[in-house]
Amino acid sequence: MGASDRRVTAVALVLLGGGWALLYDGHGWRQAALFLTGGALGLALYHALFGFTAAWRDFLADGRGAGLRAQMVMLALASAIFLPALASGSLFGQPVSGAIAPAGTSVLVGAFLFGVGMQLGGGCASGTLFTVGGGSARMVVTLAAFIAGSVIGTLHAPWWYAQPGLGTVSLGRTMGAGPALALQLGVFAAVWLGSLAWERRRHGGAPPDDTSTPGPTLGQRLLRGPWPLLWGALALALLNALTLALAGHPWSITFAFGLWGAKLLAAAGVEVAAWPFWTWPYPASALRNSVFADTTSVMNIGIVLGAFLAAGLAGRFRPSWRVPLGSLAAAVIGGLLLGYGARLAYGCNIGAFFSGVASGSLHGWLWIAAGLAGNFLGMRLRPFFGFAVMSPRSSG
Repeated sequence: MGASDRRVTAVALVLLGGGWALLYDGHGWRQAALFLTGGALGLALYHALFGFTAAWRDFLADGRGAGLRAQMVMLALASAIFLPALASGSLFGQPVSGAIAPAGTSVLVGAFLFGVGMQLGGGCASGTLFTVGGGSARMVVTLAAFIAGSVIGTLHAPWWYAQPGLGTVSLGRTMGAGPALALQLGVFAAVWLGSLAWERRRHGGAPPDDTSTPGPTLGQRLLRGPWPLLWGALALALLNALTLALAGHPWSITFAFGLWGAKLLAAAGVEVAAWPFWTWPYPASALRNSVFADTTSVMNIGIVLGAFLAAGLAGRFRPSWRVPLGSLAAAVIGGLLLGYGARLAYGCNIGAFFSGVASGSLHGWLWIAAGLAGNFLGMRLRPFFGFAVMSPRSSG
């Protein structure tokens, strides 16, 4: 573990503190608290290198399941908090609603495209944000294309949403919170045990999930990393629950990207407000108001700054501007697929998969099935852009 970069750490703390103060003054304590919650998410994602892209690639291509098992722990804890809270309608006195959306054609197509984009772009929604905060120039390109794909997706979304589907299916409402939780925990346990058995069969054993060298003290390791995957899983589940309590809805990411793109187009004179998607009540309100009034936007900015802080604490903020042409092309194509797919699928690996499954929404389960299929194809496309199918454990 290297020495902390005091300058980067100081700048990050100033930005986080200044952002909190401005939001508190202009938009209230909840928005300021959500900004810091985003900062905590960014720090946890960076220190644990808790990604979805690399974890799914490790399992699909090499049979290594540590990342997949950590995700099952994350989902189990989040479901145990979410499902009873959603059944009661409140959490710590705050009215709450889940990430529940229609399950249909748009989710299948969108999640599949998103999965392909994950492997080409080099990250998922959360992975893109925290690697940008950590200083990755390539992921800045992916993020820009992600935003472009998202706003294009808002133009086409109404047509996709009208395609055949099963409608909105909430397991909690259909089965009851207790049976739904029992069912989901059973699935998580089966995936956890199955991935472990498969890894042992292919490799003769499963190494410990945490192979990093411990820091001098627990406190230093918490601040400066690296974290075991299990720490990241627990932190993300608890911080998503905190988001639910503060915002009244679970953690999501990609609506903000479409909003940012729409605001940029509107500033350039494009009549985005006339697009059907942006005439719907919630998007129309977000488009009219300040970006800092949008919960998702505020949390996304917090994630980037939290990862920036984590990189400074770890002494690993060393941006490199050298991006090979093939990698650059993959970042653009992958980012476009990520943004477009997320809009069609009612969210990404966070808003649709993590928060959707934890909320007991069938669309979250449909998302992961199609998303994994897309990841499989994306892995096969990687060599065309100069990447190996497999790579060392990475951010995404």
